[in-house]
Amino acid sequence: MQFYIDHARKVIKENQDLFNIFEELDKTGVYRKAKYKKRVNFTVDEEVFNRFRSYCKKNNIKMSSKIEEWMKKEMKSS
Repeated sequence: MQFYIDHARKVIKENQDLFNIFEELDKTGVYRKAKYKKRVNFTVDEEVFNRFRSYCKKNNIKMSSKIEEWMKKEMKSS
């Protein structure tokens, strides 16, 4: 029985964002999207930024998508 309780806690912890959405739906009756994009603000070296922006334009890459990809890769490697 403890195995099932531990497993349930793990699933809830891993999917907390979805549980929050359902909780909000229960309270308000309004369903919102599971994933939103979050606007962030941080500083980087200006020269690096300008070179990266040029690189992305030349290669038809969205800067935010590339940074998001790097963030995910970094979290998997640690």
